Amino acid sequence: MQNRIAEIASDGAHISVRRGFLIVNIEGKEAGQIAIDDIGALIIRGHGASFSINICERLSVANVPIVICGNNQSPASVIWPVSGHFAQGLHMQAQASADKPLLKRLWAQLIRQKISAQADVLAAFGKDCQDLREMAKRVKSGDGNNLEAQAARRYWSRLMGDGFHRDRSADGVNAALNYGYTVLRAATARAILGAGLHPSLSINHQSRGDALRLADDLMEPFRPYVDQKVRSLIESGGHQEVQLTPEAKAALAGLLSTDFQGPLGASPMQVCIDRMAQSLTRVFLKQDRALELPIAPLPLFQTGLK
Repeated sequence: MQNRIAEIASDGAHISVRRGFLIVNIEGKEAGQIAIDDIGALIIRGHGASFSINICERLSVANVPIVICGNNQSPASVIWPVSGHFAQGLHMQAQASADKPLLKRLWAQLIRQKISAQADVLAAFGKDCQDLREMAKRVKSGDGNNLEAQAARRYWSRLMGDGFHRDRSADGVNAALNYGYTVLRAATARAILGAGLHPSLSINHQSRGDALRLADDLMEPFRPYVDQKVRSLIESGGHQEVQLTPEAKAALAGLLSTDFQGPLGASPMQVCIDRMAQSLTRVFLKQDRALELPIAPLPLFQTGLK
């Protein structure tokens, strides 16, 4: 299963392919390898890392996006496949033809699920969440009342403290959140490509020039689980800060293997994301009316996760 995040964090690393394996060399010596079939996404954040066109071609065939990060752990560039699904043209045509009422209905479903997940995360840490549960019920088509933003203001202050502000360029907690979202974004992009959809044809996000706007849409219901993991890392450290250590990054990347309860039973997060993207294709093709979304992680929201 493609659910392992391969991260290149060392400066000056060279990446190559040999016999179906991704090989990493540092200072002329092999530092590690991983089977390409096991990779969900390749994340490169080490300065001076080098790789060949052959790497891009081999990973594209496997529907594996390459995410290049800036200093703040957020994606600065993404290399993604332009083909790889047998019905890609048909799916993209249906995606491009989706009308506004359908997109608004899908966005409401995503935001309703996101706010409900935020409430569950708050409850896991003993925080008040009933108002968010009520807000989730009031989300209407297109979220015209912007309940997503209203919920976020209450959610962040309760989860991270009154002095916390979400800042993509900041260090500490924000950098950990950035890294977790980068992993989630790459996993979602891979699922979108695997479903034969175009990642820049969004449901709601309209950021100009962004090639992964649909990934930003579909990852919304899963974001709170990244937040929950970061909050757990803070508590396990016994203070109000978190360092983005290799152990912390491994814990965040490990979220993709967390089991969720869904309509078909328990499945890892990556599988749930894959099914969500596939269900979106069926919606665009008018075979289904709603997205397939997971209910909650199993076991349910235990804090202090390892």
